[in-house]
Amino acid sequence: MTDAVVAPVVEGPEFTRLGLNLADRSLGAEVTRVTDEFFAPRDRMLDPAQPVFYPDRYDDHGKWMDGWETRRRRTTGHDWCIVRLAIPGVLMGVDFDTSFFTGNFPPAASLEACFSPDGDPDEHAGWQVLVPATGLSGNDHRFCAIESDQPWTHLRLHIYPDGGLARLRVYGKPFCDWEMMLADGESRNLLALEYGADQVAWSDAHYGEPRKLLRPGRGLNMGDGWETRRRREPGNDWCILALGHKGIAERIEVDTAHFKGNFPAACSIQAACVEEGAGTAQSLITQSMFWPTLMDQQPLTADSIHQFQALEDLGPITHIRFNSIPDGGVSRVRLFGKPVS
Repeated sequence: MTDAVVAPVVEGPEFTRLGLNLADRSLGAEVTRVTDEFFAPRDRMLDPAQPVFYPDRYDDHGKWMDGWETRRRRTTGHDWCIVRLAIPGVLMGVDFDTSFFTGNFPPAASLEACFSPDGDPDEHAGWQVLVPATGLSGNDHRFCAIESDQPWTHLRLHIYPDGGLARLRVYGKPFCDWEMMLADGESRNLLALEYGADQVAWSDAHYGEPRKLLRPGRGLNMGDGWETRRRREPGNDWCILALGHKGIAERIEVDTAHFKGNFPAACSIQAACVEEGAGTAQSLITQSMFWPTLMDQQPLTADSIHQFQALEDLGPITHIRFNSIPDGGVSRVRLFGKPVS
């Protein structure tokens, strides 16, 4: 069999870098309804990996395609599906990716959304158009910005009239009801993606960006974490992470799952309370060098969960600088504490 051809990574607009793909199957996104999936099943469209093409691969339904593909429609109407986002969020933009779909891509697509936090929407859901019918091309990316400041939980993707889409990527910022969380006074992982935590800047991300440190659960493999190249100069690697909400740190968890010959020898954490809008990512890099220490340097071991409770009392913080000493890979970093107003 001919080797697989992997679609190249395409640099998209700014929203693809600033936003989190909320339609990522590995985070829990799911296609809950579909009109048809004869040629290729729905779940492939939400795969976070790059689409692949096998020139010689066929199955019982025809050519094997890496995406969602419907049969050729011989009636009026069009195909559609409903996607439950991995995390409710305020959306910034979408990528309609037709990689390897050349003679079978939809000529157009549109996107609607609704907010249904208590379950899948029914026929009375208040669907609103986010992206009107937009022309698509084969083996291409169609990036569309979304102008909306309210949160959404579900999407309805329309393709006109039929065909296939390799990937649907929907970028945005997770939405969290912090008023409710402030009221209950419980300690939470303030570095969780689902609470809006995010990466800000880093020294190196050769094998994986720091955002992976914030994902739920333990890492699936060595590729599911932040890992730097081998450092050949003095100093150490670092990343700056923004908490989902300002809070008081109570304990830290550092997980080196799957990192056995390449985990950092040690780590330390600095932290600060940065007022909203006070500086850019670039200016925070400079400022973070002088942030006070939240956790002194601590040794790390291979493939283990490390718990640290001896933290300095810095009061409310919004950002941390995680220092990887001198380099290597970490799967997850969690900061448990109480959010404050």
